[in-house]
Amino acid sequence: MHLLVELAGDHPHLPFAELDLLGTLVERGTQVAVIDCKRQEEVSRLALAHSAMEFLGSCPGRREAFERMLKDLSLTSSRPFAGRAKKVHGNTMDATQAELERLIGSLVQGKVDLQNPQEEFRVIVSGSRCYLGRVLWRSDPRRFAGRRPGDRPFFHPGVMMPRMVRALLNISCVRRNETILDPFCGTGGMIMEALLLGISGVGSDIDPKMVLGSRMNARDAAVLLADGRELPFRDESFDAVVTDLPYGQSVAIRARSLDSLYHAALGEITRVLRPGRRAVLVTHRDIRPLADTYMTVEGCYSQRVHKSLTRHILVLAKEVKGG
Repeated sequence: MHLLVELAGDHPHLPFAELDLLGTLVERGTQVAVIDCKRQEEVSRLALAHSAMEFLGSCPGRREAFERMLKDLSLTSSRPFAGRAKKVHGNTMDATQAELERLIGSLVQGKVDLQNPQEEFRVIVSGSRCYLGRVLWRSDPRRFAGRRPGDRPFFHPGVMMPRMVRALLNISCVRRNETILDPFCGTGGMIMEALLLGISGVGSDIDPKMVLGSRMNARDAAVLLADGRELPFRDESFDAVVTDLPYGQSVAIRARSLDSLYHAALGEITRVLRPGRRAVLVTHRDIRPLADTYMTVEGCYSQRVHKSLTRHILVLAKEVKGG
């Protein structure tokens, strides 16, 4: 099934990486993607998307073309429906949002109910294209708001928010009943989010205070006191590794340098990861040349957190033996 996904606009590229969880990207525009979806049951996991729709068609971004597409589709709804439109900034559409919505209401057969619709047809105008879909899922913006890190039993400043943590897990393509490792788990946010998705979370950290705090926050996870440079796990024992690599003065005290730490940690992450699977690493500098000596770099996404901090999200894949 082809899905039309309406993406969040707070990063130009990262939301597309999350779609690997569902299937293969077919077409992309600003804040919109069409994917060949193989795992529709995973749609509700998406963190960087506003809605997902049954893809009905696309056309040039002109009123005349959109009207012609609607007529050709001959859509019918057995339930009260509404037509909604969104015009992404920079689009070339010559009709207003209200005009597009009226076209849907007049050319889809069925009863229009704008106040309490049971079905929604949605058009997204992105660049020079129009995309039409029937809404299957819509994100609830409150689902992450109620899980602020500051409300956990153990808190430490500088942790990532649950929405971003969810996105990183999705990018790793780890699935229910699989096992993920966070070898620098800090306060346990990564493994907490994994548990909510039915994923087994294993964390480790070299700081005893963080290990105790993670155990308070993620009571159903296994959290060990361990050095990320010498992990106490068997080879190829994890389906994914997702972690925020440490940085700063405290790290330099424990290791000779950040470079030596990253070298050793990448070696261990590669060792414990199963072939053909992904590691998603958050760093505070671009370490692609180093990472490329261990695994295949499938993507790198930069995100400015504040004036003095840019976060780099590195997506790595471990080669399959004999591949």
